[in-house]
Amino acid sequence: MWQAETFDIGTIERELGWAADIGMNTVRIYLHDLLFAEAPADFLARIEKVFAVAASKDIAVIPVLFDGVWNPKPRLGKQPEPKPFLHNSMWVQSPGSDIFYDRSRWSELRDYVFALLSFFKDDERVIAWDLFNEPDQVDVVTLKLESREEKIATATELVSTVFNWAREVGVTQPLTIGVWEYEKDGQVATNSLNQLIVDQSDIISFHCYERREKLTAVIKALATHGRPLLCTEWLARTAGSTVDLLSVFKDAGVGAINWGLVDGRTQTRFPWRSWTTQVNDDEPWFHELLRADGTAYDVQEIETFRRLTSD
Repeated sequence: MWQAETFDIGTIERELGWAADIGMNTVRIYLHDLLFAEAPADFLARIEKVFAVAASKDIAVIPVLFDGVWNPKPRLGKQPEPKPFLHNSMWVQSPGSDIFYDRSRWSELRDYVFALLSFFKDDERVIAWDLFNEPDQVDVVTLKLESREEKIATATELVSTVFNWAREVGVTQPLTIGVWEYEKDGQVATNSLNQLIVDQSDIISFHCYERREKLTAVIKALATHGRPLLCTEWLARTAGSTVDLLSVFKDAGVGAINWGLVDGRTQTRFPWRSWTTQVNDDEPWFHELLRADGTAYDVQEIETFRRLTSD
């Protein structure tokens, strides 16, 4: 999306228009440190264009600076083609593991954070900064080690550093990182990283792809922190996170941003289990709401969005 060769503001404008038509008023937008390292001014200019288009549709933005999910070896240049029927086969982490585990290179990330946040620190189009998406998520490195302990420990240190950088910039928007693992009773899983995230976040954001009962328990547990709640990832149909759960968020006064809008190269309409089990085009959609031409996967789902976001 962001590289100069593939940046397509026309498609972005069209799809944000579809989002607005459904009733969405906020989108979460992933960025990447390598794009800043390659050409800082050009990257910031492209971000500005996207923010301007979003604002023209009355859509606010929540930029995501870093991401600990999927491929830990990102590279610039032409990206590989998606592997057929495979969920998120091309998604890359930011920073890659080469920088993530090398503290001597974190200064490169500091330059990115300071430049980006300083540029938009008073921008009313940005309603929050999501500093790091699932920084301790499982990946090929943790699978090889058969443990997430090192990643959790490193992520805790890096996340603390990123929070400090952001506060040093003095952004006027709230800072947050989403928690994503829970105990059976809905409480956030206990580890050093989650404790830091909950302590440091100005608003409590979270990911929840659970069924109604578990989602309700998670919201109840998170509400005890006394801060605004925002679910920044939900909707995984065959896992039980379905569009009708939008009413749960509305009744609880919790903001909600579902994963996925238009079926495309990320192929997240296929389920997570596509990494271990062969699936095909007959598979019920996991994420996403619209086909590539803007038509609905399920018309009733779109009607639900419009009805519940109309007031």
